[in-house]
Amino acid sequence: MRIPKDLCRFICELGHLKRIKHEGWRLFGVKDPESVAEHSLRAAQIGYILAKLEGYEKPEEICTILVFHDMAECRIGDLHRVAKRYLDADEKKVVMDQVKELGDLGDDILRIWQRMETKDDAGILAKDADLLEMAFTAKEYMEEGFEQAKDWIEKISKKLKTESAKKLIEELKRQRCLEWWQGLKKV
Repeated sequence: MRIPKDLCRFICELGHLKRIKHEGWRLFGVKDPESVAEHSLRAAQIGYILAKLEGYEKPEEICTILVFHDMAECRIGDLHRVAKRYLDADEKKVVMDQVKELGDLGDDILRIWQRMETKDDAGILAKDADLLEMAFTAKEYMEEGFEQAKDWIEKISKKLKTESAKKLIEELKRQRCLEWWQGLKKV
């Protein structure tokens, strides 16, 4: 690895996730959805919480998986389910190309990225956290008037594997997300 040129280029590329929008929300009219980077941040935060709730010994491992899980989208964009019906993007090839000049560090990042799709505890926790983040976002969009987002929450509910994630989504259904600050104003 040629440091710092290749590493700096990779970090600059990761910054592109701030400009890529989570496209699936546009299907029901959200004009300015959150960025992939915003999604990844909250997914990592949820991942840590979920790992702690499930008694996973290395919650930071789940955060790391989630921080890198959407990095291929720097090059291919965020393809929602309708687009994926017609396009076949090889995300593994994209990630391999992204990290190939980073030597051992690149090999580590590729292994981290691949953990998202494993069926082990870490992969399951990371996937549940990713799904939960989308459910929380869907709930927020519902509260902004996009009722179609309710369908996302129902579909996500059926995909969750961990008990803690299932309990969280049931509580989410009873909450009003955009009112979290109520009662906190200084009088």
